[in-house]
Amino acid sequence: MGSAAYEKIHELNEMGLNLAFRTRPGGYYPPHWHEVMEIIFPLNGDAIINIEGAEHPLLKRQATVVAPRQVHSTRCSSAVGMFLSVHISESMLEKYMPDIELYRIRCYADEVTEAQRPAYTEICEKLDEVIRLYIGDLAAADMESEGLILQVLALLIRHFSVKTADIPLDQVDALTRERLIELISWVDERYPEPLSTVDAADLLGLSVEYFCRFFRKNMNTTFLQYVNEVRATHVYHDLIDTDLSVADIAERNGFTNQKLFNRVFKTIYGRTPSSVRTGGEGKIQGDRPGL
Repeated sequence: MGSAAYEKIHELNEMGLNLAFRTRPGGYYPPHWHEVMEIIFPLNGDAIINIEGAEHPLLKRQATVVAPRQVHSTRCSSAVGMFLSVHISESMLEKYMPDIELYRIRCYADEVTEAQRPAYTEICEKLDEVIRLYIGDLAAADMESEGLILQVLALLIRHFSVKTADIPLDQVDALTRERLIELISWVDERYPEPLSTVDAADLLGLSVEYFCRFFRKNMNTTFLQYVNEVRATHVYHDLIDTDLSVADIAERNGFTNQKLFNRVFKTIYGRTPSSVRTGGEGKIQGDRPGL
C-alpha cells in the first residue's frame, strides 16, 4: 500500500488470486482502495488499520479481511512491517457467492466471536501453512498454497459473511464511499500540483464548510494534512528508488515549503529524509515477489 488512492492489482493469476510476501517501511499509508478483496496476515510488527473510519489492530499471525472498494489506511509503529497479502478477484468471489452483492465478508481479529473462533483459528493456521510452503520452497508449493487459500475462502464465506443490511448503520454509506473514492483518486492523480480545500469541495459539489466537516468525520484528519501525507509517501519511495536530491524529490511531489515538508515527513516516518537516503534505520528492501 505504498501509494494513496486507487491501487490496481496487476498480478492475479488465471484463478483470480495473487499471493505475495511484502516488506514495507513502518509509518503511515494514506487511505486507498482496490477492486479486489484482500486478506492481510502480518508476520511481525504492531500496526493499526482504519477501514472506512473504524480502527482495528493488525496483529501478528492474525488475519484481517478488506472487502473490495473499502477505503482503508494503515499505521505501523515498527520500523519495518512484513506480511502475507492475498488478493482475490470479485469474479472469483462471485463464482462461489452468486449473490455476493447482498453480503460482505467481515473478518477482523478484534471482532471474532466465540462461535467464530474455531473457524478463525483454522484460517490463521492455513495461512501459516502457506508461509511454511513459501519458506521451504517445496515442489508444487504454488498449487498447494492456492488450495489452502480456497479453503480459507470457504471458511470466510461460511462463517464470516454478513448481509449488507445487517452491517451497523454507523459504517460508511454508499454515497459517502463513492465520494471518498472519487476524492482520493483525484488527489493521487494531482498530488504534485497545488491543491486547495476549495478545489476538493468543488470536485464533490459541496460547500467548503460542509466538505471540511465531511472530510474530518470520515478521514479523521483535514484535507490539507491528508494531501501532505500522500505526498510524503511518494517522497519516501523516491528517496529509495532515485538518486535525485531530497529538495528535488520534495518539490516534484508537491512540497513547496521545506520546513513543512521536514515536519510532515518526520511526523509520519519518525526520522529525517536524509536518514532514509543514507541507508539508516528506515531503508529496507522492496516487496518480495509473490508465489
